Amino acid sequence: MDKSWEKIVNQKESNWFGTKEAKVIAENVLIYQRNIGGWPKNIQMQKPITKEKKEQLLLLKKSNKDVTTDNGATYQEMLYLSKVYRFRPDERYKKAFLKGLNYLLKAQYNNGGWPQFYPLKKGYYTHITYNDDSMVNILNVLKEIKDSTNYFSIQPSKDIIKKVEIAFNKGIECILKTQYKQNGVLTAWCAQHDRNTLLPVKARAYELPSLSGAESANIVLLLMRIEKPTKEIKQAIKSAVSWLKKTKITGLREDRIYNDKGKVISKKMVLDKNAPPIWARFMELDDNTPFFCDRDGIKKATLAEIGEERRNGYAWYKTFPQEVLDKYPSWKKKHIKKDKPTDSFNVIVAKDGSGDYYSIQEAINNSKAFPDKRITIFIRNGIYSEKVKLHKWNPKISLIGESKENTIITNNDYFSKIGLGRNSTFYTSTLLVEADNTILKNLTIKNTAGDIGQAIALTINSNEVAVINCNLLGNQDTLYTSGNGKQFYKDCFIEGTTDFIFGNATAYFYNCQINSKKDSYITAASTNKETKFGYVFSNCKLTAEKNVTKVYLGRPWRIHAKTVFINCILHKHIEPKGWHNWSKKEAEKTTFYAEFKNSGKGYQPKKRVKWSYQIKDSDVKKYTLKNVLGKHKKSSKKEWYEIL
Repeated sequence: MDKSWEKIVNQKESNWFGTKEAKVIAENVLIYQRNIGGWPKNIQMQKPITKEKKEQLLLLKKSNKDVTTDNGATYQEMLYLSKVYRFRPDERYKKAFLKGLNYLLKAQYNNGGWPQFYPLKKGYYTHITYNDDSMVNILNVLKEIKDSTNYFSIQPSKDIIKKVEIAFNKGIECILKTQYKQNGVLTAWCAQHDRNTLLPVKARAYELPSLSGAESANIVLLLMRIEKPTKEIKQAIKSAVSWLKKTKITGLREDRIYNDKGKVISKKMVLDKNAPPIWARFMELDDNTPFFCDRDGIKKATLAEIGEERRNGYAWYKTFPQEVLDKYPSWKKKHIKKDKPTDSFNVIVAKDGSGDYYSIQEAINNSKAFPDKRITIFIRNGIYSEKVKLHKWNPKISLIGESKENTIITNNDYFSKIGLGRNSTFYTSTLLVEADNTILKNLTIKNTAGDIGQAIALTINSNEVAVINCNLLGNQDTLYTSGNGKQFYKDCFIEGTTDFIFGNATAYFYNCQINSKKDSYITAASTNKETKFGYVFSNCKLTAEKNVTKVYLGRPWRIHAKTVFINCILHKHIEPKGWHNWSKKEAEKTTFYAEFKNSGKGYQPKKRVKWSYQIKDSDVKKYTLKNVLGKHKKSSKKEWYEIL
């Protein structure tokens, strides 16, 4: 037969497996099997065996050298014997198959993984091996047997099936435990993992610790075949699918040149917008960047940088992970639709799939409109790269992060990127709040566009909104306090360059750090004429980056701007004049810019512009939290900001 051993084994089961030709090959398979039950790899079983060769192989029966599951070894021989046995029920084939199965069971580590060689061979061969689908092949065999399908014509005893089921479950547990977490988020798998630490490890010189598109895809396909997946298995699949979507490469095609014998003698990557998606064999553990290695073990950025021997003799890219993405929608429809939060008023968002939702927006979108009580969305640590919007019909929602430092919502829209005309700024927000009675707590909200113009991190355009212990990070226009409502900021860190706190709302900042990143303006209030209070900063600290020496407390975006600083510490970067009129001479008569008993080198009341004010002791009581934000000013009822 003019086919490779792999193609012969994997061809569709047909009457050919009952022919004399198939029987001759089966006899070869029996001869190559070692007494321990496994087979060596890379043997073309279909090739005739001479008398001398047969004698040599019989002498090797007792040897355990080179017995493996690598490159399809043992798995392929068992599958072939099963196909022949269906037509020729020879007890020798059954005995050899069952001996092979026993070998697989013996080779398993207690943690559920399998080494590349068993008995163990020194070196990287002891690692838990996903490389070339070694472990996946084993688990596929065990799954068919434990499920008592008709895939294999040979069925072991019930006692053996029980052992197979235990081994399969341990193997799946190992897969779940070895799934790599990147910045706290489950991703994919390496081709090999340390048998003790379970972490990605090196194999050959050019097989460095990495994430593997090829091996990971077949692991996911195996997990998707499990009929009743646990919550952990579902998480693993969802996370891996997200990773595969993230790491697919488009617009690139691999071209190969072959010699007369069909051997690849050259490979090169070509730009092609119509090329199907591909995935790199090796990707960096920290950021998924593809890399390539020659036998010297030195990472290269492109395939063209390594020698021809490794470049042409190794599969550096794969297309078949697309099969996972193609099958995922139907799997998700079958298994994920039942995953609804048990308590719709308390839900969890987690990037690693351990919560009720993967994304913050998904959790918001599935929240009850106009709820009769508060909905708490707890967000576990992770980097959430998404634009988030709390709609008007989503009041009484609390977005609570696991920690301010590590629960990060980030996006990078900016004015010219949006490109919607003069109002493009207002579309740039990373987080937009249009819902009343919102609480944001323990979050970092970032716009990472850089110093490139207007780019909002947080917009609040609603009433009775509290922002507690949050980082608001950006450059120009970091925080937009929009609308006519009241807002409360407590224990926050707010940074920016120009007008990085702006808008017309009444906003009270308590115990916040306001950090300037360059010489410019902190506030740009646009307080409505009839509004009693604009911005009140109480017990805040105004700081700056190095080399920042000239920062104004504010300038009027609209001429009735109101901004006061009370008991704040002003560092030396604050401009002695304090305030700027934004070239609006009339604003000097209509704004209300004032301070009360500030301190620090930046507090120079005698040098302030003449049209600003120093609040008297008798007037400062107007700026209590209750008087500025309260709605029950003359009663003992709890205010909205007191129930945080």
